[in-house]
This record gives sequence, C-alpha cells and structure tokens, in this order.
Amino acid sequence: MSIESDMIHVEVVYALPHEQRVFTLVVNKNMTVEEIIQQSGVLSLYPDVDLKKNKVGVFSRNVKLDAMVRDKDRIEIYRPLLADPKEIRRKRAEQAKAK
Repeated sequence: MSIESDMIHVEVVYALPHEQRVFTLVVNKNMTVEEIIQQSGVLSLYPDVDLKKNKVGVFSRNVKLDAMVRDKDRIEIYRPLLADPKEIRRKRAEQAKAK
C-alpha cells in the first residue's frame, strides 16, 4: 500500500459572527476528528475553542472527537448558542398573541 493512498484531504472550519476560517489539510486517513483539529492549528489561533465544550460535526452532523473521517469531509467546530432557539420562538409567540 502506498503512502499516498493513506492520505485524505479534509477541511476544518470555525465560524465566528463576522469571520469564517477554513483550514485545508492532507492527513492520514486513520486520524480522528480531534487529531485533525489539533493538527489544523485552529486551537492555537482561537484559544477560546475548548473541545470539551464545543461540539463538532462533519457536514452539519454531530460527531464525537474519536470519529474517523473520509476524503473531502468538512469538520466543523460549533460555537455555543447564545440563546435557546426554542425559548426565542416561545417569546415571539407570546408577543404575537399580545398584539
């Protein structure tokens, strides 16, 4: 088996309100999501990212840090929600009833 066939292309994405960073990497296909995120450099650029708290996903599907990825996958690091969407909808419904 050649070394080249052991490598895959992936992206690590971290989005802030006014900025999106995309890190393109070529990694060993046996690396976990966590190892790829660490190799990307995103954690040193954004020290507020805490993999114990921030959820991660691949193409909008939540995954665990020990998950494996495939060629051309996009690993996404999610920021914590500032407000609960269900609570916001409930408040809007109450305001609409009041009007």
